[in-house]
Amino acid sequence: MHCFACQSAIDPDDSWCSKCGAAVRQRVDPDSERRFVTILRADVIDSTGLVAELEPEDAVSRLEPALAAMRASVRQFGGIVSKELGDGLAAVFGAPIADDNHAPLACHAAIELVRRVASLGDPGLQVRVGLHSGHVVAYMVASEFSKVYEIGGAAQHLAARLEQVAEANQIYVSEACQNLADGHVRFEHLGSKSLRGFSQPVPVYRIVGASDLSSWRVRRARSVSRFVDRAIERALLDRSAGQARAGRQTVLLLGDAGIGKSRLAHEFAQKLKGEGWRLIDAECSPNLQGAPFSTLKRILLSAMDAAAKDPGNPRDPRAELSTIQQSALDAVLDVPISNPQWDELEPHARGRVISDASCAVIQSVASRQPTLLLLEDLHWIDRASDVVVAAIAALAVPGLLVLLTTRPNGMPVWIARCHAEVVAMRPLDDDSGLEMLSDMLGSSQTNADLKSRIISHTANVPLFIEEVCRGLKDSGTLRGEWGDLALMRPIDELGIPTSIQGVIAARLDRVSRQQRLVLQVAAALGPRSSEAVVRKVSQLAEDVLQDCLVSLDRAELLVRIDSDLENSLEFRHEMVRQVTYESMVEKVRESIHARVLAAFESDETWRDDPDALCYHAMRAKDWAKAFNYGRSAAQKCLARSAYADAVDYFRTAMNSLDKTPLTRPRETNAIDLRMEARMAFQWSGRVAEWIDLGKEADQRASQIDDVGRKIAAMTVMAGGQNFYGTPAEAVVLGEEVVGLAEQSGNPGWRNLAQYNLGQAYFLAGRYREAEQTFARARAHLMEPEASAPYGTPPKYTLLLCCMMKSFTHTVMGEFDAAEQLQREAAAIADETGRPHDRVAAASGSGWLMLGRGDPAAAAAVLEGGLVLAQKHGIRLFVPVLACHLGMAYLEQGLFDRARRMLTEAREEARAVGYTSAVLRSSIYLALAVNQLGDVRAAQNMLREARNTARQQGFSGLEAEALFGEAVVTPPASGDNRTIILAALRAAIAIASESGARPLREKAEAMLDRMFAGGDQPA
Repeated sequence: MHCFACQSAIDPDDSWCSKCGAAVRQRVDPDSERRFVTILRADVIDSTGLVAELEPEDAVSRLEPALAAMRASVRQFGGIVSKELGDGLAAVFGAPIADDNHAPLACHAAIELVRRVASLGDPGLQVRVGLHSGHVVAYMVASEFSKVYEIGGAAQHLAARLEQVAEANQIYVSEACQNLADGHVRFEHLGSKSLRGFSQPVPVYRIVGASDLSSWRVRRARSVSRFVDRAIERALLDRSAGQARAGRQTVLLLGDAGIGKSRLAHEFAQKLKGEGWRLIDAECSPNLQGAPFSTLKRILLSAMDAAAKDPGNPRDPRAELSTIQQSALDAVLDVPISNPQWDELEPHARGRVISDASCAVIQSVASRQPTLLLLEDLHWIDRASDVVVAAIAALAVPGLLVLLTTRPNGMPVWIARCHAEVVAMRPLDDDSGLEMLSDMLGSSQTNADLKSRIISHTANVPLFIEEVCRGLKDSGTLRGEWGDLALMRPIDELGIPTSIQGVIAARLDRVSRQQRLVLQVAAALGPRSSEAVVRKVSQLAEDVLQDCLVSLDRAELLVRIDSDLENSLEFRHEMVRQVTYESMVEKVRESIHARVLAAFESDETWRDDPDALCYHAMRAKDWAKAFNYGRSAAQKCLARSAYADAVDYFRTAMNSLDKTPLTRPRETNAIDLRMEARMAFQWSGRVAEWIDLGKEADQRASQIDDVGRKIAAMTVMAGGQNFYGTPAEAVVLGEEVVGLAEQSGNPGWRNLAQYNLGQAYFLAGRYREAEQTFARARAHLMEPEASAPYGTPPKYTLLLCCMMKSFTHTVMGEFDAAEQLQREAAAIADETGRPHDRVAAASGSGWLMLGRGDPAAAAAVLEGGLVLAQKHGIRLFVPVLACHLGMAYLEQGLFDRARRMLTEAREEARAVGYTSAVLRSSIYLALAVNQLGDVRAAQNMLREARNTARQQGFSGLEAEALFGEAVVTPPASGDNRTIILAALRAAIAIASESGARPLREKAEAMLDRMFAGGDQPA
């Protein structure tokens, strides 16, 4: 532990620092939480120069007025001074109690701060201010005598940097703060500035003044959706308007932020105006809660403006008031008063006169024409106005309809006394939510899944729907114009727009500490949780837990849902869960996940669910358990052929293991894990990562001098090299590994090494050596005590040997042998039923049918194999199957289908990094392009494929490319005929040497036809 003042090391039990004497501050962890807030930093410019020559007392006197003005400005707008810095301060808005207006409030506080310091009349006192909105860790720090609310995190540094670059009496603001306060405050964009400690220039804005727009106008200017539904609420308001003609009616629209209170109220107000009603509208401002009569002033100004615009008899309703009442209104409206009688009144008497005069004005206006008095956001009303509004709402005036809006935490106590009808607003129903989304995104069915996700994510709260859509559009995830937006890329998480984080956090701040604990446990468990698990993890008494659940259900934060199996709990919408989870500091999260993990481990229901156990072990940072459960989850995914998921869990296991202490057992586990993981990476087509697994394992094995594991690692690298490298490199490495494996006496790795080497020979066009090598591996694998590396069943390796040996015999024209091997492969696939085995068998069967000249049968088999590979994510086989399927279409004369399929095969092979598949698909794509009439393009493609195959050592593919060149070259000229003859002879030479009899025979037959046509052998 270190002293906050001098950073000297101190004992946690000390009360004072032995070096500097400062009282020890102790952080109170239970009060620590993550918050999304706005930070204000302000200081006096060149304060050192101002006080350098002064005595200490005089220095304090010189700066204290500015500091006092700063403190008062912050507190006026609901901020908390978190730290004083001698010549300035740091303040936070939106904590410890969340406030969705934290950014506008901070901006208004900054404006007031600059104004107050300037009004001191000391030209030497000039200030600068920086503002930034972001996530912080907020906590209480206790000393021997007091507690201080402090904040930590990177966000405060950006606010400080903005303060340091601000000019005299200027307020610089980050883009995050500007986005949240835009409309409430006017800004000037200053471009991007380089700030100390930030690698990239940061967009900076300057506040140029407060906006005169009302909150409703700001919201309406941002709105991109039209008003939908609310049929029940509109019917209730229509009924109240009808009853108001006979006697005063008061209606309160009650609902959480974003539910649509203002939208409904203004839609209804416009409807009544169209029916001849007069409108008096005002709103309570969060910026003016401390200003007496600020709300009443707005009501009176609107009332007098409405009376002055009366087309029948424009007038000033104050004319009918007594002199003392007129003075009362002048006091509210900030008009100078010269009435001795007013000056003599006591404060409580002045309040009564103000109330009576205000009621008289409203009564006068309503007596001439049906009048709607709309007052919004009653939860922000100042205390002095609250008393007068209560009196107005209780007036017995026919033709007056008072319509109020408020959040649940702001419902005034006098509502019941004025017999108001309370209309509790709820989220939209699903149909209305979808209608709203269709209006914003468009009616296309392509966005149907996204719309459903947004409905679930936002629980149909209108503001949340709109802001989520706006966030997706601003980020470029949705492109186009409102009403016609297209999804540009997949979405993993919808997230929480910063504009509504404070709205949700404010709701969460209304719950008790015990209710928050229940929410935190449920948030750690996920969108849906079991009451039994929440009970076990929260460790609350049963009666306390039930009270919490009832309150949370009533608040529609965590609701009970019907379930036949157990009492289940579900968050009303995902955003509440995310904000709850993100509000926890890391230590609290880890603690809750550790308790969840312990609860799951002791419950048989969860003990066999490594996915959940791995998740909570990771979040609890219990790395040893995360390794074990991640490995188990990966094995489970492999068993159900979920290869992409297996890759993710293997990565989790590897990363977790690397976070445990370095020991030899840890390193052997790390190597074995990578060897086991290779199949998941291989089957899902992550060839480069597959090779990296081998390289990492090889390095670790060398470091601990483990020869056996080094051979295993080299075997894995050799297998990957067949796909990612050149055949020459693959053959050299493969031969070395086979030799080492045979010397080591490990038959499992020897068998796999022999298979890899046979594949390397095949790719190099050395078909006879390939066939012999596959034969040796197959013989070993057919022994009673057959062995294969861990993570690889012996029958799977045997199937691959049969498949590749069948491939080789097919290329060599030995179809009977190929068919026998293919039957063995198919029998193994039928026995195991594994998708990967079935795909491998289909690949070999289709290739054999192509070799036998039955492209239609080949296409049927290959189409089924391709669908199966795509369904199960067996990506390594996709380019091979697609290429062979394109060849089958080509042989059937389906040239356009062949072109499309071979194009897809080539692109997929490139994405995977499957070099030989890229070449083969290019060769046959060229033949399809030639059949479709583009001879020049076909010649270029084949020439490029032939050169690449020659340079990289794919001699078999080089021969196929040469034959293709002969096929697509028109024999119209002597030069072309020379090219054809040269290509055929080269193809025959390579095919003869490699043993590719069918290709040699096709080339020889074409050469014979050339000679029969008059070309003489050279």
